[in-house]
Amino acid sequence: MKHFQHRVAVITGAASGFGKAFAERAAGLGMKLVLADIQAEALEAVVNELRARGVQVIGLRTDVSQAEQVQALADAALAEFGAVHLLFNNAGVLTGGLVWESSEKDWDWVLGVNVRSVIHGVRIFTPIMLEAASADPDYEGHIINTASMAGLLNAPTLGAYNLSKHAVVSLSETLYHDLALVSEQVHCSVLCPYFVPTGISQSARNRPGELANSAAPTRSQAIALAQNQKATGSARISAEQIAELTFEAIRQRRFYIYSHPQAMGSVRERFEAMVDQRNPPDPYAGHPELRAGLVAALRG
Repeated sequence: MKHFQHRVAVITGAASGFGKAFAERAAGLGMKLVLADIQAEALEAVVNELRARGVQVIGLRTDVSQAEQVQALADAALAEFGAVHLLFNNAGVLTGGLVWESSEKDWDWVLGVNVRSVIHGVRIFTPIMLEAASADPDYEGHIINTASMAGLLNAPTLGAYNLSKHAVVSLSETLYHDLALVSEQVHCSVLCPYFVPTGISQSARNRPGELANSAAPTRSQAIALAQNQKATGSARISAEQIAELTFEAIRQRRFYIYSHPQAMGSVRERFEAMVDQRNPPDPYAGHPELRAGLVAALRG
């Protein structure tokens, strides 16, 4: 996609982090915006801020894990602007701890937001884009799914999150191949950021009551949360920089989007181990002090 002005972007998780940065970047390019988030007040604040700048924007509180609410988002976008050109399946949450300590509710929450939301977005919006492409030879559409470096690596104490982001990478790659079979006008990308200060480590604030655990966090869950808060809090790349990288990838029709190319050495090592049938390499091999600290904390 080369032109953005007057085109329509739908963004989930738009009240903070990457979603808000995508919205601000799209607004700066003259796009019309349909913003979704489960945080109603924060979403309203973003919408009002953009409207004050003259942006054509609507906001809809959306639980993206629910198919009917994603459908309502698509209906609202078409009713307001008549088309969708960019879709950012971006909403995400994080939980951690030793993988066997994740409760059924932990799995339901993480997979609902991180995986089912992307499934809903792809299933509902892709036909809309393909129909627009068949009706207009100048139409351009692009879907961006937010995964993570956790979709390419498997750090310990992040089992549910790792699984969810691997699923997003797999779904996105399949979408890429499937779209190529039927259209030259609709494309997709997968965003795999590393540690970026987006607030995802505080995502439990939006966890539905029916999916809340009755028991207190386990030792490993508390350790994993503290570790991720420290890592994201000390990150040197911003959500705004990620948004700039993402829009440049859209212009170039580039599928893989990485925030930290220097981390790809660990990805290469993992895949080489798979090909060579070696045991999984230690993801902390380059930072043995991190592994030592984690082992010491867990064994107490």
